[in-house]
Amino acid sequence: MSQVTLMQIAEKLNISVSTVSKALKDYPDVSDKTKGLVKELAKTLNYQPNAFAVNLRTKESKTIGLIIPAIVHHFFSNVIKGILAQAEKKGYLVIILQSNESYELEKKQINLLLRQRVDGILISIANTTRNFTHLSDVITQGKPLVMFDKIAKILECSKVVIDDRKAAKDATQHLIDTGCKRIAHFRGPLLSQNSIDRFLGYKEALEENNFIYDSSLVYICECGDSSFEEGKFNAKKLLQDHKDVDGVFINTDLVAIGALTAFAEMGIKVPDDISIVGFSNWFMSSVISPSLTTINQPGFEMGKAAFKQLHKELKQRKKSKTVVYEKIILDTALVKRDSTK
Repeated sequence: MSQVTLMQIAEKLNISVSTVSKALKDYPDVSDKTKGLVKELAKTLNYQPNAFAVNLRTKESKTIGLIIPAIVHHFFSNVIKGILAQAEKKGYLVIILQSNESYELEKKQINLLLRQRVDGILISIANTTRNFTHLSDVITQGKPLVMFDKIAKILECSKVVIDDRKAAKDATQHLIDTGCKRIAHFRGPLLSQNSIDRFLGYKEALEENNFIYDSSLVYICECGDSSFEEGKFNAKKLLQDHKDVDGVFINTDLVAIGALTAFAEMGIKVPDDISIVGFSNWFMSSVISPSLTTINQPGFEMGKAAFKQLHKELKQRKKSKTVVYEKIILDTALVKRDSTK
């Protein structure tokens, strides 16, 4: 069945197309009687505005792009929920793409979104992204770009983040406060900004408490946020290398859960023999045994804040106002559970 047009409504009511258009938009120069007739017929015929024509007229697609490293991920799924909740309120469609932590795929996806003429782009960059030319191109084309969680510090655009360094420092301090004397750290990839900041927070807490930093206590998880197996592997290696370690701060909860599993398999009691603090506060963190002490990372709130900033910049551009880039830092909190004393 073909789509009903303004022309068809106009012909049935014997009025002009412009009058039909004005009536549907509640223009004051159209009588209430005519408005009522037009709206009633439009409803009967199931008239839907031509989105393409509206977009051409307003120079807006009412569509934004969202690129994240992984969709099947507790934190990012919450970010998506926050973005979609705000986008729906403002009448925007969100195109969601997954980079799989691939720089090359991320570049292709940026180009795809630009070809689709999205109004703006939200992105958490891949761990392998080192060159930011594709992101600069978005800004050069006059489209708002808002980065969140994993960002490029050198890029001039708005960003929504947490203070990873402070959060990691709080996590490590908790281990110290609960009596840990030798604390290891499972960190993410060397060049991920999140991983760098969390490592620096760990190191800073040690130094402020007069602990000697030992680089051999730092284990790298190359897969970053999503490797349960790396958590198990590094936990076993830690026990082989350092039998005196009594605390571990781990970069993400899934890696921490892998470590908990390995310790259980090896007969190591948590927290009696070793304490663990994770990062993110996944759902699984509260239901495993022992439950995981972790840093709560506000994914839903981050998604909401990222969309709100993007929408704010869209309005600024539409009104030809100067776009003001902002860095929004959301609060984190330590969630104490059974994996620490």
